[in-house]
Amino acid sequence: MIEIVNGTLEEQIIKLIQKTYPITIKDIEKKLHISRDMIVRVLQKFQIKGVIQLESLPNKTYIRLLRKDFRFVGKKRQRKFVKHHSGKKKPPPGKYDGIMYS
Repeated sequence: MIEIVNGTLEEQIIKLIQKTYPITIKDIEKKLHISRDMIVRVLQKFQIKGVIQLESLPNKTYIRLLRKDFRFVGKKRQRKFVKHHSGKKKPPPGKYDGIMYS
């Protein structure tokens, strides 16, 4: 079983390959908005591990998934902080008897 950490570029690429087949390097580049060099580096790493196979044609390079036993590990964290409100409500605006209105 191959363990891939959640939230990484490897996870995004593997999930994209699983969803859409056949897929090319150019398709991944368009969908993830990442440079071709970074994608090729990750794909070559996967090819060395025996996870994928790159099939080069004259004008395109297709990616074929050889293994399907992936396990995505790690906590999924929310990228944006969520502000939780307490149960207290502000009092409704009423008459103000402060110094300003003496």
